[in-house]
Amino acid sequence: MSLSDHPRAYGTAAVAIAFAAGVLVTLGFKDLYPDLESRYQQKRSWARRYRRLSTSRGSTTENAARRRSSFFWGGPVSLEDHEETTAQDALYLRSPGIVSGIEGCIGGTPLVEIHSLSLATGRTILAKAEFLNGAGNSPKDRVALRMIEAAEADGLLVPGRGDTIYEGTVGSTGISIAALARAKGYRAHICMPDDQSHEKSDLLHHLGAAVERVPVAPIASSEHFVNLARRRAAEHTASKTDDSRGFFADQFENPANYQAHQATTGPEIVAQTGGRIDAFVAGAGTGGTIAGVARYLKSKEARAQITGGRAVRIVLADPQGSGLYNKIRHGVMYSATEKEGTRRRQQVDSIVEGVGINRVTENFEAGRDLVDDAVKVTDIQACKMARWLVEHDGIFVGSSSAVNCVAAVVAAMKLPEGSCVVTILCDSGTRHLSKLWKKIGEMGLEDEEKPDDLFTLLAIEKPR
Repeated sequence: MSLSDHPRAYGTAAVAIAFAAGVLVTLGFKDLYPDLESRYQQKRSWARRYRRLSTSRGSTTENAARRRSSFFWGGPVSLEDHEETTAQDALYLRSPGIVSGIEGCIGGTPLVEIHSLSLATGRTILAKAEFLNGAGNSPKDRVALRMIEAAEADGLLVPGRGDTIYEGTVGSTGISIAALARAKGYRAHICMPDDQSHEKSDLLHHLGAAVERVPVAPIASSEHFVNLARRRAAEHTASKTDDSRGFFADQFENPANYQAHQATTGPEIVAQTGGRIDAFVAGAGTGGTIAGVARYLKSKEARAQITGGRAVRIVLADPQGSGLYNKIRHGVMYSATEKEGTRRRQQVDSIVEGVGINRVTENFEAGRDLVDDAVKVTDIQACKMARWLVEHDGIFVGSSSAVNCVAAVVAAMKLPEGSCVVTILCDSGTRHLSKLWKKIGEMGLEDEEKPDDLFTLLAIEKPR
Protein backbone atom coordinates (compact mmCIF):
# COMPACT_ATOMS: atom_id res chain seq x y z
CA MET A 1 0.00 0.00 0.00
CA SER A 2 1.42 3.43 -0.94
CA LEU A 3 2.29 6.11 1.57
CA SER A 4 -0.22 8.44 -0.05
CA ASP A 5 -3.00 6.20 1.20
CA HIS A 6 -2.10 7.17 4.76
CA PRO A 7 -2.30 10.96 5.16
CA ARG A 8 -1.19 10.91 8.80
CA ALA A 9 1.95 8.89 8.02
CA TYR A 10 2.67 11.15 5.05
CA GLY A 11 2.41 14.25 7.21
CA THR A 12 4.70 12.77 9.86
CA ALA A 13 7.30 11.91 7.24
CA ALA A 14 7.16 15.41 5.78
CA VAL A 15 7.73 16.98 9.19
CA ALA A 16 10.67 14.66 9.84
CA ILE A 17 12.22 15.51 6.49
CA ALA A 18 11.74 19.24 7.08
CA PHE A 19 13.31 18.96 10.53
CA ALA A 20 16.33 17.09 9.18
CA ALA A 21 16.74 19.66 6.42
CA GLY A 22 16.60 22.48 8.95
CA VAL A 23 19.31 20.84 11.05
CA LEU A 24 21.54 20.44 7.98
CA VAL A 25 21.00 24.05 6.88
CA THR A 26 21.75 25.32 10.38
CA LEU A 27 24.96 23.31 10.61
CA GLY A 28 25.99 24.47 7.18
CA PHE A 29 25.28 28.10 8.10
CA LYS A 30 27.45 27.85 11.20
CA ASP A 31 30.25 26.29 9.16
CA LEU A 32 29.99 29.11 6.63
CA TYR A 33 30.11 31.78 9.33
CA PRO A 34 32.19 30.24 12.15
CA ASP A 35 32.50 33.42 14.19
CA LEU A 36 28.84 34.46 14.17
CA GLU A 37 28.01 32.50 17.29
CA SER A 38 31.00 33.90 19.19
CA ARG A 39 30.05 37.46 18.17
CA TYR A 40 26.49 36.83 19.30
CA GLN A 41 27.61 35.44 22.65
CA GLN A 42 30.00 38.34 23.22
CA LYS A 43 27.22 40.79 22.45
CA ARG A 44 25.07 39.06 25.08
CA SER A 45 27.95 39.23 27.55
CA TRP A 46 28.49 42.96 26.97
CA ALA A 47 24.76 43.59 27.19
CA ARG A 48 24.58 41.85 30.57
CA ARG A 49 27.64 43.73 31.78
CA TYR A 50 26.35 47.20 30.94
CA ARG A 51 22.83 46.42 32.04
CA ARG A 52 24.28 45.59 35.46
CA LEU A 53 26.20 48.89 35.39
CA SER A 54 23.04 50.81 34.59
CA THR A 55 21.00 48.88 37.17
CA SER A 56 23.58 49.66 39.87
CA ARG A 57 22.82 53.35 39.27
CA GLY A 58 19.08 52.82 39.39
CA SER A 59 18.53 52.66 35.64
CA THR A 60 15.85 50.82 33.74
CA THR A 61 16.01 49.21 30.34
CA GLU A 62 12.85 50.54 28.86
CA ASN A 63 14.70 52.24 26.01
CA ALA A 64 16.03 49.04 24.68
CA ALA A 65 14.60 47.55 21.58
CA ARG A 66 16.76 46.40 18.74
CA ARG A 67 20.54 46.20 19.14
CA ARG A 68 23.12 46.39 16.42
CA SER A 69 26.70 45.16 16.86
CA SER A 70 29.48 46.68 14.81
CA PHE A 71 33.24 46.51 14.87
CA PHE A 72 35.90 49.24 14.78
CA TRP A 73 36.03 50.63 11.24
CA GLY A 74 33.86 47.72 10.09
CA GLY A 75 30.36 47.22 8.84
CA PRO A 76 27.48 46.29 11.11
CA VAL A 77 26.40 42.75 11.88
CA SER A 78 22.70 42.86 12.72
CA LEU A 79 21.58 40.48 15.44
CA GLU A 80 18.21 40.40 17.13
CA ASP A 81 18.25 39.37 20.78
CA HIS A 82 14.96 39.55 22.61
CA GLU A 83 16.35 38.04 25.81
CA GLU A 84 18.70 40.95 26.53
CA THR A 85 17.98 44.66 26.41
CA THR A 86 20.22 47.73 26.59
CA ALA A 87 19.67 51.46 26.35
CA GLN A 88 21.81 51.78 23.20
CA ASP A 89 22.00 50.16 19.81
CA ALA A 90 25.50 50.92 18.55
CA LEU A 91 28.68 49.58 20.13
CA TYR A 92 32.10 49.44 18.58
CA LEU A 93 33.86 46.30 19.75
CA ARG A 94 37.04 44.54 18.91
CA SER A 95 36.50 41.17 17.29
CA PRO A 96 36.20 38.35 19.85
CA GLY A 97 38.32 36.17 17.58
CA ILE A 98 41.47 36.78 15.58
CA VAL A 99 42.06 40.40 14.56
CA SER A 100 43.95 41.61 11.49
CA GLY A 101 47.21 43.18 12.62
CA ILE A 102 47.84 45.70 15.37
CA GLU A 103 45.06 47.89 13.93
CA GLY A 104 42.59 45.34 15.29
CA CYS A 105 43.69 46.21 18.82
CA ILE A 106 42.44 49.79 18.54
CA GLY A 107 39.09 50.88 19.98
CA GLY A 108 36.57 49.11 22.19
CA THR A 109 38.49 50.13 25.32
CA PRO A 110 36.94 49.41 28.74
CA LEU A 111 34.98 52.02 30.67
CA VAL A 112 36.24 51.78 34.25
CA GLU A 113 34.60 53.08 37.40
CA ILE A 114 37.11 54.87 39.62
CA HIS A 115 35.69 53.74 42.93
CA SER A 116 37.53 56.16 45.19
CA LEU A 117 36.31 59.18 43.22
CA SER A 118 32.75 57.86 43.09
CA LEU A 119 32.78 57.27 46.83
CA ALA A 120 34.20 60.72 47.58
CA THR A 121 31.79 62.64 45.36
CA GLY A 122 28.58 60.63 45.65
CA ARG A 123 28.50 60.58 41.85
CA THR A 124 29.60 57.82 39.49
CA ILE A 125 33.00 58.67 37.98
CA LEU A 126 33.85 56.55 34.95
CA ALA A 127 37.01 56.68 32.82
CA LYS A 128 37.64 55.37 29.33
CA ALA A 129 40.84 53.34 29.60
CA GLU A 130 42.38 54.62 26.39
CA PHE A 131 45.85 53.53 27.50
CA LEU A 132 44.68 50.01 26.56
CA ASN A 133 44.61 50.79 22.85
CA GLY A 134 47.06 48.30 21.40
CA ALA A 135 49.36 50.20 19.02
CA GLY A 136 50.62 53.29 20.85
CA ASN A 137 48.63 52.78 24.07
CA SER A 138 46.74 56.08 24.04
CA PRO A 139 43.65 57.67 22.42
CA LYS A 140 45.99 58.85 19.65
CA ASP A 141 45.85 55.31 18.21
CA ARG A 142 42.36 56.09 16.93
CA VAL A 143 43.53 59.37 15.43
CA ALA A 144 46.70 58.01 13.82
CA LEU A 145 44.82 55.13 12.20
CA ARG A 146 42.12 57.43 10.87
CA MET A 147 44.63 59.95 9.47
CA ILE A 148 46.68 57.23 7.77
CA GLU A 149 43.65 55.54 6.25
CA ALA A 150 42.30 58.88 4.99
CA ALA A 151 45.68 59.67 3.41
CA GLU A 152 45.73 56.25 1.75
CA ALA A 153 42.23 56.80 0.38
CA ASP A 154 43.38 60.12 -1.11
CA GLY A 155 46.52 58.57 -2.60
CA LEU A 156 48.82 60.62 -0.38
CA LEU A 157 50.28 57.47 1.14
CA VAL A 158 51.00 54.28 -0.81
CA PRO A 159 52.32 51.18 1.00
CA GLY A 160 55.62 49.94 -0.33
CA ARG A 161 56.51 53.19 -2.11
CA GLY A 162 58.91 54.27 0.63
CA ASP A 163 56.68 57.06 1.94
CA THR A 164 57.42 58.74 5.27
CA ILE A 165 54.84 60.14 7.70
CA TYR A 166 55.99 63.38 9.34
CA GLU A 167 54.37 64.77 12.46
CA GLY A 168 54.94 67.41 15.11
CA THR A 169 53.90 66.01 18.48
CA VAL A 170 54.65 66.09 22.19
CA GLY A 171 54.85 62.30 22.05
CA SER A 172 51.67 60.25 22.10
CA THR A 173 50.54 60.85 18.51
CA GLY A 174 54.08 60.23 17.32
CA ILE A 175 54.21 56.91 19.16
CA SER A 176 50.92 55.80 17.60
CA ILE A 177 52.07 56.91 14.14
CA ALA A 178 55.43 55.17 14.52
CA ALA A 179 53.82 51.87 15.47
CA LEU A 180 51.18 51.97 12.75
CA ALA A 181 53.64 53.23 10.12
CA ARG A 182 55.80 50.16 10.60
CA ALA A 183 52.77 47.89 10.48
CA LYS A 184 51.49 49.45 7.26
CA GLY A 185 54.80 49.77 5.38
CA TYR A 186 55.83 53.39 6.01
CA ARG A 187 58.58 55.26 7.80
CA ALA A 188 57.96 57.82 10.54
CA HIS A 189 59.77 61.10 11.25
CA ILE A 190 58.75 62.83 14.48
CA CYS A 191 59.54 66.39 15.57
CA MET A 192 58.95 67.14 19.25
CA PRO A 193 59.88 69.86 21.77
CA ASP A 194 62.90 69.11 23.91
CA ASP A 195 61.08 69.69 27.19
CA GLN A 196 59.05 66.50 26.89
CA SER A 197 59.90 63.36 28.85
CA HIS A 198 62.75 61.28 27.45
CA GLU A 199 60.69 58.11 27.84
CA LYS A 200 58.65 59.19 24.84
CA SER A 201 61.55 59.96 22.51
CA ASP A 202 63.34 56.78 23.60
CA LEU A 203 60.24 54.74 22.76
CA LEU A 204 59.97 56.43 19.37
CA HIS A 205 63.55 55.43 18.60
CA HIS A 206 62.80 51.83 19.56
CA LEU A 207 59.80 51.89 17.24
CA GLY A 208 62.10 52.80 14.37
CA ALA A 209 61.12 56.46 13.99
CA ALA A 210 63.52 59.27 13.23
CA VAL A 211 63.22 61.78 16.09
CA GLU A 212 64.13 65.47 16.17
CA ARG A 213 63.99 67.05 19.62
CA VAL A 214 63.93 70.80 19.04
CA PRO A 215 64.02 73.86 21.34
CA VAL A 216 60.65 75.17 22.44
CA ALA A 217 59.47 77.95 20.12
CA PRO A 218 56.21 79.88 19.57
CA ILE A 219 53.85 78.59 16.90
CA ALA A 220 54.64 81.64 14.75
CA SER A 221 58.26 80.51 14.49
CA SER A 222 59.38 78.36 11.57
CA GLU A 223 61.32 76.29 14.12
CA HIS A 224 58.22 75.32 16.12
CA PHE A 225 58.06 71.53 16.16
CA VAL A 226 54.84 71.43 14.13
CA ASN A 227 56.12 73.83 11.48
CA LEU A 228 59.37 71.91 11.28
CA ALA A 229 57.54 68.64 10.62
CA ARG A 230 55.52 70.34 7.88
CA ARG A 231 58.70 71.63 6.28
CA ARG A 232 60.45 68.27 6.49
CA ALA A 233 57.55 66.59 4.66
CA ALA A 234 57.61 69.20 1.89
CA GLU A 235 61.39 68.85 1.54
CA HIS A 236 61.06 65.08 1.24
CA THR A 237 58.51 65.29 -1.55
CA ALA A 238 60.39 68.06 -3.37
CA SER A 239 63.69 66.18 -3.31
CA LYS A 240 62.42 63.65 -5.89
CA THR A 241 65.34 61.33 -5.16
CA ASP A 242 62.92 58.46 -5.68
CA ASP A 243 59.16 57.89 -6.01
CA SER A 244 58.53 58.20 -2.28
CA ARG A 245 56.65 61.10 -0.72
CA GLY A 246 56.54 62.89 2.58
CA PHE A 247 53.12 63.12 4.22
CA PHE A 248 52.51 65.67 6.97
CA ALA A 249 49.85 64.18 9.24
CA ASP A 250 48.94 67.59 10.76
CA GLN A 251 47.09 66.26 13.80
CA PHE A 252 46.22 69.75 15.10
CA GLU A 253 44.29 70.76 11.98
CA ASN A 254 43.46 67.45 10.26
CA PRO A 255 39.68 66.82 10.60
CA ALA A 256 40.33 63.07 10.69
CA ASN A 257 41.39 63.69 14.30
CA TYR A 258 38.01 64.71 15.74
CA GLN A 259 36.19 62.47 13.26
CA ALA A 260 37.90 59.42 14.75
CA HIS A 261 36.44 60.20 18.18
CA GLN A 262 33.05 61.22 16.81
CA ALA A 263 32.80 57.90 14.95
CA THR A 264 34.11 55.60 17.69
CA THR A 265 34.85 57.01 21.16
CA GLY A 266 31.51 58.82 21.48
CA PRO A 267 29.33 55.87 20.44
CA GLU A 268 31.32 53.55 22.72
CA ILE A 269 30.72 55.80 25.72
CA VAL A 270 26.97 55.95 25.13
CA ALA A 271 26.81 52.20 24.69
CA GLN A 272 28.94 51.38 27.70
CA THR A 273 26.98 53.67 30.02
CA GLY A 274 23.70 52.32 28.72
CA GLY A 275 22.76 55.90 27.87
CA ARG A 276 23.10 57.07 31.47
CA ILE A 277 25.65 59.87 31.23
CA ASP A 278 25.39 63.41 32.55
CA ALA A 279 28.79 64.93 31.76
CA PHE A 280 31.91 64.28 29.73
CA VAL A 281 35.22 65.79 30.85
CA ALA A 282 38.44 65.96 28.82
CA GLY A 283 41.48 68.13 28.23
CA ALA A 284 42.49 69.57 24.88
CA GLY A 285 45.83 69.63 23.10
CA THR A 286 44.81 69.20 19.50
CA GLY A 287 41.20 69.33 20.73
CA GLY A 288 40.19 66.27 18.73
CA THR A 289 39.00 64.13 21.64
CA ILE A 290 36.72 66.65 23.33
CA ALA A 291 35.40 68.01 20.03
CA GLY A 292 34.71 64.62 18.47
CA VAL A 293 33.07 63.13 21.55
CA ALA A 294 31.05 66.32 22.11
CA ARG A 295 29.80 66.29 18.52
CA TYR A 296 28.51 62.76 18.98
CA LEU A 297 27.07 63.18 22.49
CA LYS A 298 25.15 66.29 21.43
CA SER A 299 23.90 64.74 18.19
CA LYS A 300 20.29 63.71 17.63
CA GLU A 301 21.41 60.10 17.28
CA ALA A 302 23.04 60.09 20.72
CA ARG A 303 20.29 62.04 22.47
CA ALA A 304 17.78 59.48 21.26
CA GLN A 305 19.75 56.86 23.21
CA ILE A 306 20.58 58.91 26.31
CA THR A 307 18.23 58.43 29.22
CA GLY A 308 15.56 61.11 29.20
CA GLY A 309 16.98 62.58 26.00
CA ARG A 310 18.80 65.17 28.10
CA ALA A 311 21.85 67.06 26.86
CA VAL A 312 25.19 65.82 28.18
CA ARG A 313 27.30 68.52 29.79
CA ILE A 314 30.73 68.90 28.12
CA VAL A 315 33.51 70.19 30.40
CA LEU A 316 37.06 71.14 29.40
CA ALA A 317 39.90 70.18 31.75
CA ASP A 318 42.67 72.76 31.30
CA PRO A 319 46.11 72.82 32.96
CA GLN A 320 47.80 75.92 34.30
CA GLY A 321 49.35 78.14 31.65
CA SER A 322 46.82 77.19 28.97
CA GLY A 323 44.47 79.82 27.56
CA LEU A 324 41.55 77.55 26.66
CA TYR A 325 39.91 77.91 30.08
CA ASN A 326 39.43 81.63 29.53
CA LYS A 327 38.37 81.04 25.92
CA ILE A 328 35.50 78.86 27.12
CA ARG A 329 34.57 80.81 30.24
CA HIS A 330 35.09 84.37 28.97
CA GLY A 331 35.48 84.14 25.20
CA VAL A 332 39.07 85.41 25.28
CA MET A 333 42.20 83.34 24.67
CA TYR A 334 44.32 84.44 27.61
CA SER A 335 46.53 82.95 30.30
CA ALA A 336 47.95 84.52 33.45
CA THR A 337 51.44 83.82 32.09
CA GLU A 338 50.76 86.43 29.41
CA LYS A 339 50.57 89.29 31.91
CA GLU A 340 52.97 92.12 31.18
CA GLY A 341 56.26 91.43 32.90
CA THR A 342 55.54 87.73 33.34
CA ARG A 343 55.76 86.44 29.78
CA ARG A 344 57.73 83.24 29.53
CA ARG A 345 59.57 81.34 26.84
CA GLN A 346 56.79 78.79 26.84
CA GLN A 347 53.36 80.14 27.72
CA VAL A 348 51.86 76.76 28.67
CA ASP A 349 54.35 76.49 31.54
CA SER A 350 53.17 73.29 33.15
CA ILE A 351 54.45 69.90 34.16
CA VAL A 352 51.47 68.48 32.29
CA GLU A 353 52.12 67.00 28.85
CA GLY A 354 49.64 66.44 26.03
CA VAL A 355 46.95 68.98 26.94
CA GLY A 356 46.90 72.76 27.20
CA ILE A 357 47.49 75.22 24.39
CA ASN A 358 47.26 78.94 23.67
CA ARG A 359 45.62 78.84 20.28
CA VAL A 360 42.40 77.42 18.88
CA THR A 361 43.05 74.55 16.48
CA GLU A 362 40.69 73.50 13.70
CA ASN A 363 39.90 70.34 15.66
CA PHE A 364 39.00 72.21 18.83
CA GLU A 365 36.99 74.73 16.82
CA ALA A 366 34.92 71.83 15.43
CA GLY A 367 33.40 71.36 18.87
CA ARG A 368 34.13 74.58 20.75
CA ASP A 369 30.54 75.82 20.74
CA LEU A 370 29.46 72.51 22.31
CA VAL A 371 31.69 72.92 25.40
CA ASP A 372 29.59 74.09 28.34
CA ASP A 373 32.19 74.79 31.00
CA ALA A 374 35.89 74.60 31.84
CA VAL A 375 37.90 73.70 34.94
CA LYS A 376 41.41 75.04 35.61
CA VAL A 377 43.75 72.45 37.16
CA THR A 378 47.08 73.34 38.79
CA ASP A 379 50.23 71.24 38.60
CA ILE A 380 50.01 70.56 42.33
CA GLN A 381 46.47 69.26 41.97
CA ALA A 382 47.51 67.04 39.06
CA CYS A 383 50.42 65.59 41.04
CA LYS A 384 48.26 64.92 44.08
CA MET A 385 45.52 63.31 41.99
CA ALA A 386 48.04 61.04 40.25
CA ARG A 387 49.27 59.84 43.63
CA TRP A 388 45.70 59.48 44.98
CA LEU A 389 44.77 57.19 42.08
CA VAL A 390 47.73 54.91 42.82
CA GLU A 391 47.05 54.80 46.55
CA HIS A 392 43.30 54.21 46.34
CA ASP A 393 42.65 52.51 43.00
CA GLY A 394 45.95 51.07 41.81
CA ILE A 395 45.71 53.23 38.69
CA PHE A 396 49.10 54.49 37.45
CA VAL A 397 48.64 57.18 34.82
CA GLY A 398 50.27 60.27 33.35
CA SER A 399 49.72 63.97 33.85
CA SER A 400 46.90 64.56 31.36
CA SER A 401 44.87 61.74 32.92
CA ALA A 402 45.38 63.27 36.36
CA VAL A 403 44.17 66.65 35.06
CA ASN A 404 41.08 64.97 33.62
CA CYS A 405 40.29 63.29 36.93
CA VAL A 406 40.63 66.50 38.95
CA ALA A 407 38.28 68.26 36.54
CA ALA A 408 35.88 65.30 36.63
CA VAL A 409 35.60 65.66 40.42
CA VAL A 410 34.94 69.41 40.16
CA ALA A 411 32.38 68.89 37.38
CA ALA A 412 30.67 66.08 39.31
CA MET A 413 30.11 68.28 42.35
CA LYS A 414 28.11 70.72 40.21
CA LEU A 415 25.68 67.92 39.31
CA PRO A 416 22.98 66.26 41.42
CA GLU A 417 24.03 63.36 43.61
CA GLY A 418 23.93 60.08 41.69
CA SER A 419 24.90 61.69 38.37
CA CYS A 420 27.37 60.00 36.03
CA VAL A 421 30.55 61.69 34.75
CA VAL A 422 32.83 60.15 32.12
CA THR A 423 36.44 61.15 31.50
CA ILE A 424 39.55 59.79 29.77
CA LEU A 425 42.61 57.94 31.08
CA CYS A 426 45.06 58.79 28.31
CA ASP A 427 48.33 56.96 28.92
CA SER A 428 50.39 55.08 31.48
CA GLY A 429 52.52 56.73 34.12
CA THR A 430 55.51 54.81 32.74
CA ARG A 431 55.81 57.53 30.08
CA HIS A 432 56.03 60.22 32.72
CA LEU A 433 58.64 58.86 35.15
CA SER A 434 61.29 61.52 34.47
CA LYS A 435 58.91 64.46 34.69
CA LEU A 436 55.56 64.06 36.48
CA TRP A 437 56.53 61.18 38.77
CA LYS A 438 59.93 62.68 39.48
CA LYS A 439 58.13 65.86 40.58
CA ILE A 440 55.77 63.82 42.74
CA GLY A 441 58.79 62.26 44.44
CA GLU A 442 60.42 65.65 44.97
CA MET A 443 57.20 66.92 46.57
CA GLY A 444 57.41 64.06 49.09
CA LEU A 445 53.95 62.78 48.17
CA GLU A 446 55.16 59.18 47.98
CA ASP A 447 56.42 59.33 51.56
CA GLU A 448 53.24 60.78 53.05
CA GLU A 449 50.55 58.71 54.69
CA LYS A 450 47.71 57.61 52.47
CA PRO A 451 45.36 60.62 52.12
CA ASP A 452 41.74 60.03 53.02
CA ASP A 453 40.07 63.38 52.25
CA LEU A 454 40.06 64.07 48.52
CA PHE A 455 38.69 67.60 48.76
CA THR A 456 41.20 68.74 51.37
CA LEU A 457 44.00 67.15 49.37
CA LEU A 458 43.06 69.00 46.19
CA ALA A 459 42.03 72.22 47.98
CA ILE A 460 38.57 71.96 46.41
CA GLU A 461 35.64 73.41 48.32
CA LYS A 462 33.00 70.74 48.78
CA PRO A 463 29.49 72.09 48.13
CA ARG A 464 27.21 71.96 51.14
